[in-house]
Amino acid sequence: MESPDNILDTFYVPLHPMSKTVSFNPSDLSTGQLHGYLLSAIGPRPIAFASTIDDEGRPNLAPFSFFNVFSANPPILIFSPSRRVRNNTTKHTLENVLATKEVVINIVNYAIVQQMSLASTEYDEGENEFVKAGLTMLKSDVVRPHRVAESPVQFECRVTKVEPLGTGGGAGNLVFSEVVKMHIHEDVLDANGGIDQRKIDQVARMGGNWYSRANKGMFEVPKPLTSKGIGVDKIPESIKTSQILTGNDLGMLGNVEKLPSEEEIANFLNEQLEIKKIVSADDAILLHSKAKEFLNNNDVLSAWKVLMLKL
Repeated sequence: MESPDNILDTFYVPLHPMSKTVSFNPSDLSTGQLHGYLLSAIGPRPIAFASTIDDEGRPNLAPFSFFNVFSANPPILIFSPSRRVRNNTTKHTLENVLATKEVVINIVNYAIVQQMSLASTEYDEGENEFVKAGLTMLKSDVVRPHRVAESPVQFECRVTKVEPLGTGGGAGNLVFSEVVKMHIHEDVLDANGGIDQRKIDQVARMGGNWYSRANKGMFEVPKPLTSKGIGVDKIPESIKTSQILTGNDLGMLGNVEKLPSEEEIANFLNEQLEIKKIVSADDAILLHSKAKEFLNNNDVLSAWKVLMLKL
């Protein structure tokens, strides 16, 4: 049996110092091309799941992987909502921190990665991403934006400065966020009161659809639909309260534009003898378990077809 080191060696090809390289001047690339190279080369990047409110008090929740900690005294976190490449507009998060000077930065772990991804959908202004992603709004102690209750660590912050890095599409805006209170789930603490790096189970962003799970390795999360997924809030209650499906499963189910038609479900059932037997047995737990198998294989539409057999 191979040791873990040998297994890793099968994926790693050492680079020869004299091997050929392809070189570019940034000015010769489109912003989109340069953006792709930067994000694929620089990673894994931690994720700031930023909760803000607008000047009318409406909540907003969005993830940003241009993020890190830059000082302990004072405690400063910096994240960067970039201007949109396609039309050079600014994101709701940036507009909100400029208006209110407050933000909660929630750490993302594997248990909420699919819901975090769904929250990155560009829903209309005023739409509550907490609700769309099926996450719990938890009142903060010092600032007005809510915390993500499911996040293992939550930082309430006051924004001390916003530093624009440019005026064109793709330009970042550094949001200097001073931590005024932090909250840590007891479940991720070790015996000495520190954060157990395995228990916290953090995820980080890489290029394309790829993420890195700190204690496991790389995995893929399909990007949210550009046409906007239905959201977890539109999933029937009997599915949302499933004993089998997790928050990540619900996040995947919420990232579809529309549900399968009755004809699609009927055709699917005719091809699935095993599922026919489960339906006949009227076993909801077994049916949800089968749907979860499809979700584990990133087959969201088949999972929906299974779940809709008992709605």
